[in-house]
Amino acid sequence: MSSEDKSGRSREALLAAVRGLVLAVTVLPFGIVFLVLIPLSLAFIPLGVGLVTTPAVLTGVRALADVRRRLAGEWCGLRVRAAYRPIPRGTNPWTRTFTMLGDPQTWRDVRWLPVDVTAGFVTALLPAVLLFFPVEGLMLPFGLWRPYTHGGTYWYAFVPVTGEVSAIGAAVLALVLLGVARRYTPALLTVHFRLTRAVLGPADGELAERVRVLTETRRDAVDTSAAELRRIERDLHDGAQARLVAMGMDLGTIELLVERDPAQAKRLLAQARQNSAEALEELRDLVRGIHPPVLAERGLGDAVRALALRLPLPAEVTVELPGRADAPVESAAYFAVSEVLTNAAKHSGADRVWVDVHHAEGRLRITVTDNGRGGAAVGAGSGLAGVERRLGTFDGVLAVSSPVGGPTLVTMEIPCALS
Repeated sequence: MSSEDKSGRSREALLAAVRGLVLAVTVLPFGIVFLVLIPLSLAFIPLGVGLVTTPAVLTGVRALADVRRRLAGEWCGLRVRAAYRPIPRGTNPWTRTFTMLGDPQTWRDVRWLPVDVTAGFVTALLPAVLLFFPVEGLMLPFGLWRPYTHGGTYWYAFVPVTGEVSAIGAAVLALVLLGVARRYTPALLTVHFRLTRAVLGPADGELAERVRVLTETRRDAVDTSAAELRRIERDLHDGAQARLVAMGMDLGTIELLVERDPAQAKRLLAQARQNSAEALEELRDLVRGIHPPVLAERGLGDAVRALALRLPLPAEVTVELPGRADAPVESAAYFAVSEVLTNAAKHSGADRVWVDVHHAEGRLRITVTDNGRGGAAVGAGSGLAGVERRLGTFDGVLAVSSPVGGPTLVTMEIPCALS
């Protein structure tokens, strides 16, 4: 093995140990807090207080589980699926509470908490113990054991350390353990996330749950499409159609006046020309709202760049797409990005936006980040709920990280292949 390979393996082992230690330190406090809050909140439902606290607590549990799912993918390449039931917009606390309580994924999250604070804590801590325990052994020949024994025996694993010779023997054992740790520490961290996936991921009913979620998102898509068709019809009726009717009437009048009053006919012609130009512009805006020409001609990357150019604040766009997705997927992604950018420009108070578009592991991934005040959430009236439904039509997902004070990070993923 080359020195570079050895160095890379050592870095991986150290990184896995540090990550495991971070997980172990955070697992217990968060897990125990939620294990206490959940039964208390459920107990207060009959008093009405629980109708407010239960959705908040379950949303916190969901956020904690989502973080663990994301870390599983980023740190170990493990995909932990989630299939939450969508919560209707503008629901009252009663409906919201019992919609969440009736969601099987919610109860998977709740069952995961006690597993996480027990077996999860141990499996997270093991990589750090395996890597850092040999450090103690390597320090023994330097007299580390003397202050703790007062002349007695210091045990390092199964080696009794009573003098310099036995301390060197313990250091040899530590070197062996260090070699084992360097090789197996990343695998131990993967064990932790495999346990997470086994508890959090949908089990036998995964297919049925996925079908149910997709059915609901398809229904939302049909309702959205019907509303969009009504909007297009209304825009045509009130806009371009009205102007074309007025232009036809002007042309009829011109026909009567062209011989008797040429000056008036000329003025009406100018007005008809103006009406035709305005009708054409409205039709172009309408077509752009249905399927932007730049999207059809240049693809998603250039279409997103065009969106960024129209923003009233500076935007930096990074695109890494080796091909093009299907037209419906590109359209959904384009309008989702448009909605998120509009929200950032109108409500975030940001002075800069970053957009990243790339494709990896069979998924189109788009992130939009702004340095605004934060506080964005997927809920009634935010616009992000509509984005979530639009992406759900294609089995896509939306994740929002927006702490108060910012920044806001919106991540959108759609499974798709590129041509």
